[in-house]
Amino acid sequence: MSDIIKYKIGVYPGSFDPITYGHLDVLKRSLNIFDKVIVAVACNKKKPYLFSQSKRIELINGTIKEDSDIDSERVEVVGLKGLLVKYVESIGAKVIIRGLRAVSDFEYELQLATTNRTLNPDIETIFMMTAEKYSFLSSTIVKEISRLGGDVSSMVPSAIAEELLKIYSKGENDETLM
Repeated sequence: MSDIIKYKIGVYPGSFDPITYGHLDVLKRSLNIFDKVIVAVACNKKKPYLFSQSKRIELINGTIKEDSDIDSERVEVVGLKGLLVKYVESIGAKVIIRGLRAVSDFEYELQLATTNRTLNPDIETIFMMTAEKYSFLSSTIVKEISRLGGDVSSMVPSAIAEELLKIYSKGENDETLM
């Protein structure tokens, strides 16, 4: 039986708008594989965000510090601008971490992984399935439930739920989605 190789650094990119328990599940399990995980918070100017990149970084850092199951000394949260593979190269990492909720995520994620591998064949992408109890969960669903006045406390940490409540308690929530 061979020893498990533990990589030094894994980069976990995403918009995390907001971070959910599904994201945190992937992060926690990534720490079993990597000495350090860098959470790279993306900012795509063509994509509308509820929270600014700096606010998302702040919320993730606060969540990590409050979660006793996460060794916060081994996690760094950074803002990502530009090509992901260029960032991964610049810090000397070799692995990108991507979470998958369901088979429906796989086609898009495979396309991204193949593109990244074309740009740099030395960088691998690993896919981690979220725990089954989070397989339905997305930031978009969390925002919609919160916007419509629903309770998201089982989907996101309390600090995130409070921030969502602050935002959505100010607006009109008369549209229906679900």
